[in-house]
Amino acid sequence: GALSEWRATLIVRESACLSVEHRRALDEELCGDVSRLAGWGNKRVEAEAKTIAARLDAAAVVDHTEKAAADCAVTCRPAPNNMVYVTLRLPLTRGVGIYAACKRAADTTFDGRPRGQVMTDTVYERVTGRPADTPVPVALNLVMADTTLAGDDDELGWLDGYGPVPAGFCRALIGNAVADADADADADADAEAEAEVKATLRRLYRHPTSGQLVAMESRARIFPKGLGMLLQRRDRTCRTPYCDAPIRHHDHATPDRQGGPTSALNGLGECEACNYAKEAPGWTVTTSDVDGAHTADFETPTGAVYRSTAPPLPGPPVRRRLSLLEGRLSIDLVTFDAA
Repeated sequence: GALSEWRATLIVRESACLSVEHRRALDEELCGDVSRLAGWGNKRVEAEAKTIAARLDAAAVVDHTEKAAADCAVTCRPAPNNMVYVTLRLPLTRGVGIYAACKRAADTTFDGRPRGQVMTDTVYERVTGRPADTPVPVALNLVMADTTLAGDDDELGWLDGYGPVPAGFCRALIGNAVADADADADADADAEAEAEVKATLRRLYRHPTSGQLVAMESRARIFPKGLGMLLQRRDRTCRTPYCDAPIRHHDHATPDRQGGPTSALNGLGECEACNYAKEAPGWTVTTSDVDGAHTADFETPTGAVYRSTAPPLPGPPVRRRLSLLEGRLSIDLVTFDAA
C-alpha cells in the first residue's frame, strides 16, 4: 500500500525502455526504502524514475525518445454542449511552443473574450489561416431532414465526427454558411470572395419503414466514392458490435474473393482494427435487409453471433401509408465548401 497503482504505472512507463536488469536496479533504488517516498507527489515520483533510467542506460532512453517523436497524432472526440476535444501528441518542444504562443496571445489581448477563448481562437486562426469569427470553410457533413431544415419540426441532425446535434444548431450552422457576401459592403471584391462560404445540398433517400438509407451498387471490387459515401452516411461508426470507432475502411461482408458483390447490402463501414480482425480464420459476416433495415451478423471463431443494425437517418417517423416512391422521403446532406 505504500506505492499506489498509478505511481507504479508511472515508474513502469519511464523504465519500459530498459533491460530487465536495469529495471530491477531502478526498482531497488527508487522503492527499496518506501519511507523515502513519504510526502512525494506523482510528478516527483515520475521525475525520479526518469532520472534513474537516464543514469542507468542513457542510450536506451534517447532511442526511446526518438522513436516516440515519430508517433505523433491528432485526434478529435465529442464533448458536451456541441463542443469537441482536439488532442495533439507531438514532441515536447513543439507542444510547449504551441502553448506558449497561445498564452502570449491571451496575455496581450484585451477585447473582452475569456482567456480560454482567446487561446483556442489563436490555435484555430493559425492552423486554418482564417479569422475565428468567419463561417467554417471546411467540409462538414451534416445530415438532417428537409422538414427540420424548413423549420417544420425539431428532429435532431447528425454531424459526422460528432454525433446528434439539435435542430436549432443545425439551422444556425447552415444560416451562417449561406450568409450573403454583401454583409461587409465596403470590403473589396477579393476579400468578399474569400469570406463567402456556400452550402451544398445533396438529396438522400430513406426507406419508408426502417428510415435507413436506400441501396446502390457497383461492379468494381473497390467501393467507388459515391457508394463509400452511402456506407459512411448509413453506418456512421464502425459496424462491428460494441465498437464506436470512426469508419476508416469500406469493406465487403462476404469477401470479394468469395464472390461477394460490391453493394450497399454487402458493404460495411469498419474501423481499421475490426476490418483486419474479421479477416482472421473463423470469422464470418452475413448481411440482410428486412423492411429496409440493414443488419449484419458477426460470427466469431468461438461460434458466438453478434448482431449490428444500422441506425435510421434523421427525420420524423412516417405516420401514414405511402407508396414506395412517396415513401422515399428526402433528407438533405449539407456539405460546406469554400467558395
